[in-house]
Amino acid sequence: MSNLNDYAKRFSNVEFKREDGILQVTLHTGGDSLIFNGKTHEEFTEAFRMIGEDKENRVVILTGAGKSFCAEISPEGFDFFTPNGYDKIFNEGRRVLDGLLNIEAPVIAAVNGPALLHTEYILLSDVVLASDTAEFQDLPHFNFGIVPGDGVHVVWPEVIGSVRGRYFLLTQQKLSAKQALEYGAVNEVLPGAKLLPRAWEIARGLIKQNPLTLRYTRLVLTQRMKRLIHEGLPYGLALEGISAAAVAEASRAAKK
Repeated sequence: MSNLNDYAKRFSNVEFKREDGILQVTLHTGGDSLIFNGKTHEEFTEAFRMIGEDKENRVVILTGAGKSFCAEISPEGFDFFTPNGYDKIFNEGRRVLDGLLNIEAPVIAAVNGPALLHTEYILLSDVVLASDTAEFQDLPHFNFGIVPGDGVHVVWPEVIGSVRGRYFLLTQQKLSAKQALEYGAVNEVLPGAKLLPRAWEIARGLIKQNPLTLRYTRLVLTQRMKRLIHEGLPYGLALEGISAAAVAEASRAAKK
């Protein structure tokens, strides 16, 4: 078990605010929009686990700082090209989604702007609200020449349909907030100034329910997705690792 005092100041890229059992989780870099890297990958794994172990969290709001939810990535802290380096990525990649799905409280994603990577965090939420400036894309995988196997391969075809989901990943399609709403990946699109107030409004409505009702509703609503993630994520991550090794081999050959 954990409590807010255990993790409130523990993570440099996650900020927490809790009122009346509603925990707002803001992903950031230096107080501005998140730049995803190896350190954040490691931090989010532990942060989601600790959030899930804190029974005082009755509803969780997941959002980003600045103008984007998650639109930049840095290779700092990642080692895709050695067995031990990828073993770390493989283990964190599984644990971070397990941690998110094991949060026994409804999760509301408040997507404050472009989400161009790790959109699986958003689609594993129970309610998805998006700013009218939000966009959705799987940008980094094909840009780096690797398989999109970190969970997006499971959640996008599940949420928007198999044909649309595969097209989204294969073509690096970018969906506007309005298109994502039409596709069923977003529940509401709002002006940016109204995004978090609406998330808190929904959260305050939810906490009127009995605590056990809320916890067990989250469990029943995530059961299918847990099964799909557990079946598909390790396979996807393994193939992503093989493709990363192929990229490294091609790079070495080109330098000879």
